[in-house]
Amino acid sequence: MVHHPADEAVGRCENHGSDGVRAAGSMTVTPDDRQYPDLVRALNARFVAHPESVRVVDAPSQVPAVVAEAVRRDKRLTVRSGGHCLEDFVFNAGTQVVLDLSRMKAVYYHRGLNAIAVEAGAGLLDVYEKLYGTWGVTIPGGICYSVGVGGHVSGGGWGMLVRRDGLVVDHLYAVEVVHVTADGSVRTVVATREPDDPHRDLWWAHTGGGGGNFGVVTRYFFRSPGATGTDPCRLLPRPPAEVLFSAVSWSWRDLTRDEFVRLVQNYASWHVANMAPDSPNRFVTSFMLLNHQSNGQIGMVTQVDAGVPHAEKLLDEYLAYMSAGVSTGPGALTEPMGELVGPMPHLAKPQRMPWLQCTRFMGTTNPQLNDPTLRAKYKSAYMKANFPRAHAETLYKHLTRTDIDNPKINIQLTPYGGRTHAVGERETALVHRGAAFKMLWSVLWNDPADDAKYIAWARESYAETYVETGGVPVPNDVTDGCYVNYPDTDLNDLAYNKSNVPWHELYYKENYSRLRRVKTAYDPRNVFRHRQSVRPHAC
Repeated sequence: MVHHPADEAVGRCENHGSDGVRAAGSMTVTPDDRQYPDLVRALNARFVAHPESVRVVDAPSQVPAVVAEAVRRDKRLTVRSGGHCLEDFVFNAGTQVVLDLSRMKAVYYHRGLNAIAVEAGAGLLDVYEKLYGTWGVTIPGGICYSVGVGGHVSGGGWGMLVRRDGLVVDHLYAVEVVHVTADGSVRTVVATREPDDPHRDLWWAHTGGGGGNFGVVTRYFFRSPGATGTDPCRLLPRPPAEVLFSAVSWSWRDLTRDEFVRLVQNYASWHVANMAPDSPNRFVTSFMLLNHQSNGQIGMVTQVDAGVPHAEKLLDEYLAYMSAGVSTGPGALTEPMGELVGPMPHLAKPQRMPWLQCTRFMGTTNPQLNDPTLRAKYKSAYMKANFPRAHAETLYKHLTRTDIDNPKINIQLTPYGGRTHAVGERETALVHRGAAFKMLWSVLWNDPADDAKYIAWARESYAETYVETGGVPVPNDVTDGCYVNYPDTDLNDLAYNKSNVPWHELYYKENYSRLRRVKTAYDPRNVFRHRQSVRPHAC
């Protein structure tokens, strides 16, 4: 391995964690061990593997030996951080060795790189609590408390501060990667965004190029562009001290088809009109949950930075805009909605909360997140423009189908624009900088006997929505492809993607050619691969 200044840290050393406790070391778990069944399954209960072993590590220094052994023995290696991968990329029939990073959770200031280091197994809520409780700063990452940063960051993660502070990768200074060379040697590289860094392309690839592609990420190092000095309190964004938080719903029984269309077009048109990087409304972040009618409600959750001038007015104007043209105004949100939102009846009237309290509340109050029997299928789309009426009417058609009775099905409309729009499409691997908002088909169920029914619903509703572009949201003036952190292997299948636009163009557009060059340079043997991994030029 090569030495790098990244070995110089405050609060983390070779054999001790950030709290000074000695690391346990790499442990091997096999089918003979009682904990094995708990370590070979994803959050999505559809995906369970039967590897020869799971290698559990709790420090970056333990990773190269595990990778080297797998390469030497020619074993198919996959890597787990938080276990939230939405496809079977980690846990599948071909997996022979799982490298489990989920115990590698340290967060600390790194003097050598003048950045805050976050190990790849750390969960998002743990990261927020350490960053904010220690230094009063944060990264604009995701909502779900238990998502591991390993895959979340490399795919260009977003969250409730996305419009105010951009994507999490917009604050990524460096990444530490264990990779495999052409001759099978294992190397550790720290790649930074410095213009003269010979490994800068490897840093770039981890700003939206997706997990499981180039090597094992052991640590991310965060420092915002333009940050000066060596005080950790000044290296990353300071979140709002307080936020205004609102949770409302519209009753399905009160909505006509035309009113449903107006409601979703209101969401879309507001985000299209307010996507500029310096929009005064960049401090407003909101997502809408279009639940199946069996849920009874359509929900919307909104957060506003309470410290900006006229914050209450911004929220009031936003809520009024959303309800325009809908005869019945919003009421309390009283039903659970997929894996994101639990009942929040007390928030029909907006409340002021401390930021971290609200973040913890948002991330932990839905029991679906901790249901070990939950099965799921997901699909995604980026949107540049308002919904064509045909799109909105198709959503209505499938959300009101009577052959489906599942209140956990929803299509989420989630925020984008604002500061995400301040970065060019080539500056990071995350290419969808022109999008105004995103969509996520989130189809959840518990009984394996229902797999075919609910997967079919996802495929049918998605294909009909984009029937004019071959069943997928191809990049054009209205749609802009798909989000790599919501992987969907149907995009590889000509039965479902009839657009002649390959899956990698939907995820990466013109950035895929550069990602392939990085892959060829750092993983020419294609050790790190899955059904939608970046392909080296030799493959």
